[in-house]
Amino acid sequence: MEPYNLTGTLEFILLGLSEDPELQLILFALFLLIYLLTMLGNVLIILAISFDSHLHSPMYFFLYNLSLSDMGFSSTTIPKMLINLHAHNRSITYAECLTQVSFFILFGCMDSFLLAVMAYDRWVAICHPLHYQVILNPCLCRYLIVISFCISLIDAQVHCFMVSQQTFCTNIEIPHFFCDVPELVKLACSNTTINDIVMFLSSIIVGFLPASGIFYSYYKITSSIFRVPSLLGKYKAFSTCGSHMSVVCLFYGTGIGVYLSSAVSSSSKESMVASVMYTMVVPMMNPFIYSLRNRDIKKALWKIVCQIT
Repeated sequence: MEPYNLTGTLEFILLGLSEDPELQLILFALFLLIYLLTMLGNVLIILAISFDSHLHSPMYFFLYNLSLSDMGFSSTTIPKMLINLHAHNRSITYAECLTQVSFFILFGCMDSFLLAVMAYDRWVAICHPLHYQVILNPCLCRYLIVISFCISLIDAQVHCFMVSQQTFCTNIEIPHFFCDVPELVKLACSNTTINDIVMFLSSIIVGFLPASGIFYSYYKITSSIFRVPSLLGKYKAFSTCGSHMSVVCLFYGTGIGVYLSSAVSSSSKESMVASVMYTMVVPMMNPFIYSLRNRDIKKALWKIVCQIT
C-alpha cells in the first residue's frame, strides 16, 4: 500500500463489532439505550447537586464534574457509532478521527484525575474531619478541577499531534468502533518509534499518577479506620467510601481489561468487547452507583421527581 498524502480527503473505515445487518440492528437498539441511560443518569446527578443546597460540598462538586466528564466521554464515541449503524456507512474522515482521538483522551484522563481528586476528598474527610472545610475550600476545589483539565488537555493534544504526524495508507480499515490510538498507530506506514515512546511516557504519567494518588489516599484511610475502636464507627467510615471505591474498581478494572485484551489476545473482537465495557458501561453505571448508595443523592432526586409531578 502506498503512503497517503494527508492534504487529500483521507477516510478511515470503522469495521465495528459486526457486519451482520440483523445483529447491527440489535446493537443499535442496545447502544442507543445505553447512551440514553448514561445521559439521563448523569443529568439527574447534575440537577440534584445544582438545586439541592445540602449537596453544595466539595465531594458533590467533584461528582458534578465527574458526571459532566462521563457525558463527554460517552458522547465522543457512541453517537458516531449509532450514526454508522443506522446509515450502514462505516466511514469516518481524517479530521473527525483526530477530533475523536482528542476528546476521547481528554475525557478519559479527566475521569482518571477526578477519581484521584475524589479519593483525596475522602482522605481529608475521614482523616481530618475537623479541618475538612478549611483544607478543601472552594478555591482549592476549583484549582484541582482546572489542573486536572489542563493536564488532560495537554495529554490529549500530545496524542493528537503524534497521530497527525503519521503517514497512512489508502483504504484504511480500523478493526474497532472508534478511532483508537493504538489501532491507528498500527496502520501507519511511517516509522512509529518516537510516537510509541512519547505515548508510552504520556500514558505512564497520566495513568500512574492518579492511580498512585488513589492508592495512597486509601492506604491512609484504611490506616485511620483501623484505629477506630468500634465496629459501627469503622462501618460508617467505610460506607462513605463505598460508592467511590466501586467506581474506581469499575473504571480501572475495565481499563486494565482493555489493555490486557489488546496485549495478550490477537483477536480484535475481544478487545472491542472490553472497550465497550470501558467506554459505554462505566459512564452509564457511575450515576446509578452514586445514587443507589448515597442517601443525600436519593433525597435530592426524589425532590426533583416530586417537583416535576
